[in-house]
Amino acid sequence: MPAESRFLAGTRLALTTFTTLPVGAGRIDRPVAGTAMALAPAVGALLGAPLAGVLLLTGAVAPPLVAAGVTVGAAALLTRGLHLDGLADTVDALGSYRRGAAALEIMKKPDVGPFGVVALVVVLLVQAAALADLAGRSWPACVAAVVTATAAGRLGVTVACRRGVPAARPDGLGALVAGTVGPLALAVGAVAVALLAVGAVPGRPWQGPLAVAVALAVALLLLNHVVRRLGGITGDVLGATVEVVTTLVYLGLVLSG
Repeated sequence: MPAESRFLAGTRLALTTFTTLPVGAGRIDRPVAGTAMALAPAVGALLGAPLAGVLLLTGAVAPPLVAAGVTVGAAALLTRGLHLDGLADTVDALGSYRRGAAALEIMKKPDVGPFGVVALVVVLLVQAAALADLAGRSWPACVAAVVTATAAGRLGVTVACRRGVPAARPDGLGALVAGTVGPLALAVGAVAVALLAVGAVPGRPWQGPLAVAVALAVALLLLNHVVRRLGGITGDVLGATVEVVTTLVYLGLVLSG
């Protein structure tokens, strides 16, 4: 049997990393990991489409906030809650004010500390509140908004895995994907997500791309801080980046001025 192509293997790795789709494990190495991380925004958009459907269908028979809560739950289910777990672990480590190996040890603990709990509550509340607002928009705008937010969250991972960003540990997901994404793949992903965002806010085609840009700028600041504190990225940091960027994009899409 011929060896699996890099693109196909990268697609399988991206799907198994960011969703619960049962596509099975294939070839895994750093070139494949780079392809997977470059494809992360596309997988995010693929995930956003059914989530938008959940929001619209549930919103047709239930109050907007209930529909939003169901959608947030569906997002956690379709990703096994891995990104939320990464957010809690990362915030606990940063909140400890420890550095290097000591902070990484906190991230490995199975329990969730107070900083992690607060981070989870804030992120889930903001996402639910934003989705409740989006449920009242026209269905094309609603779909565009949810797809934009989920794609942008995974674009944050692409940014985190760009060349020059080290891994915090010599093993694990961070070591596999750190520094694997080149500038061309990053630029293509950013342009694609910006185009998705154009239709997310009716009458304001600039607001969606601006929300994505601001969220990614915050993600860059967070990643720079993480690299200083931990020495590099980990799988938990990638999960935290997904949730932070997704939440900020949702927030940016519902702001009015």
